[in-house]
Amino acid sequence: MPRAKIIRVLVVDDNRKVRQGLRMRLEHAGNVWVGEAASGEEAVRRAQTDRPDVIIMDLHMPRMDGLQAMCLILEAATRKRPKVLMLTSDVSDRFVVEAMEAGASGYLLKNHETDNLIDIVRRTLDGESTVSPRLTPRLLRELSELRQEQPDWAAIASLSAAERRVTALLASGKTTNEEIAAVLRLSPYTVRSQVASAIRRLGLSDRTQLALWGARNRLDTTGS
Repeated sequence: MPRAKIIRVLVVDDNRKVRQGLRMRLEHAGNVWVGEAASGEEAVRRAQTDRPDVIIMDLHMPRMDGLQAMCLILEAATRKRPKVLMLTSDVSDRFVVEAMEAGASGYLLKNHETDNLIDIVRRTLDGESTVSPRLTPRLLRELSELRQEQPDWAAIASLSAAERRVTALLASGKTTNEEIAAVLRLSPYTVRSQVASAIRRLGLSDRTQLALWGARNRLDTTGS
């Protein structure tokens, strides 16, 4: 039986106890390599040398914050870009939308969603996005304020009916293939294929960007 692929995770937080707690949760699951960085600057360096699959990044750090570090890391990636999960301790954090638009694959609240962290990491590697349920209302509220006056009808028309439906559900806050599949009565595999097709057609980077695009273009209210 082939050995499971080792998942490489870089944990970035200026609080040593937080880093150690996250490391213990991840290593307990097995088949996970965990590196640590205590600052945004160190994270940028470690991302180059350690080539993590997933980076768990504290948003608020002195000197270089998580958002700045993530942007530098993603810009510098010459091969496969790492997935970045942002961490915040504040449910009212005003940087939620900015981080997601900049390329974050998920947004979690410290001490609330980290108990099932390894499952979140695995789903992130599978292309799913995770936003804390406590942060979702703020994310949707801010997106509603940022809607385009006129949707990009040409881009919307370029999508198939199936692609528009999955995009609309992503934009409305259903982030997993299983959730979307249950609504549409399809298999998760079919949903995953339709999401990937929509991402390619629109020239986007991942399903988080697709969800944001759908919300900006009002697909979460107009559907297909």
